[in-house]
Amino acid sequence: MDGSPTTRGLKPRGRMLSRVAESIYWMARYVERAENLARFIDVTQNLILDQPQDAPEQWEPLVRTTGDEDYFNEHYAELTAENVVRFLTFDRDYGNSIVSSLAIARENARTVREAISTEAWEQLNEYYHYVRDARNGGPPDSDFFQHLKEQSHSFNGVLDATLTRGEGWHFANLGRLIERADKTTRILDVKYFTLLPNLGDVGTTLDDLQWSAVLRSVSAFEAFRKRYHTITVHRVVEFLILDPCFPRSVAFCIDGANTSLHEITGTPLGAFQNTPERLLGQTHSELAYADVDSIIDQGLHEFIDRMQGRLNETGDAIHETFFALRPVESQQQSQSQSQSTFA
Repeated sequence: MDGSPTTRGLKPRGRMLSRVAESIYWMARYVERAENLARFIDVTQNLILDQPQDAPEQWEPLVRTTGDEDYFNEHYAELTAENVVRFLTFDRDYGNSIVSSLAIARENARTVREAISTEAWEQLNEYYHYVRDARNGGPPDSDFFQHLKEQSHSFNGVLDATLTRGEGWHFANLGRLIERADKTTRILDVKYFTLLPNLGDVGTTLDDLQWSAVLRSVSAFEAFRKRYHTITVHRVVEFLILDPCFPRSVAFCIDGANTSLHEITGTPLGAFQNTPERLLGQTHSELAYADVDSIIDQGLHEFIDRMQGRLNETGDAIHETFFALRPVESQQQSQSQSQSTFA
């Protein structure tokens, strides 16, 4: 394979400007981020309803999933359902909340309206305003989060139906699949190590409820049950990490992201000419040859931690390779700062 050094500010093989490519990439990635948060909250609310007593400890893993525990502890007095839901959904100062994510996605879409379809812009604009207006209402319920998932599906459907399969679509696909893979690993890791601290619950009805909740959080429950009759740790891990056909498995996401990246650069699959191609290629190969027994034997947390590190490294490499060299006036819009302006 070609192992030539990374080229800073590498342009896509077509004529798409780095600014446009970056905005499309982050637009799709932040919509995916908002959807995944809606999924996590909705499933947790329903899981608590199935338990005999209130379970505030079920909310801590959602804060852990974000990796932003320090921010939560600094801004919220205690760990309650109300505080966690507000933090993840409506906190305008937290850059990764649902409303902040959609504001960033919308702003990116607004700056590149000429590169996306009118239908996609209108759908995303409606999605954002729905969440923004809901801030002034009562506590959001399951119907609210279900509607958010439907809005996200509508946006992705419109995007896929109205955007030609050129560089713009591939940058969008690259962003959403990397984000999706990251969130699948996070929810799986959180469950395995923090959702069920009592080993005596392993193998019980409560344990089945917990693992069912994990599957539901990534819309995998029905697909999983069609493949398997019973829920076991090995089967869930195998399905969510290694299944090549399920759209939210890590392996499926990495395969799709790898394909889109090579479509952008024109590099043949199996070869690499820059750091993102090398990192995604290594991750793709590792997943292709991995087996669930080895993953669990070596430590699921360690495997996921390494995978998350690789995804973060890949995201940084994509920025450095495609987006780092931008006009001075656009450098103020650093996506890595997760800042946004609310209309």
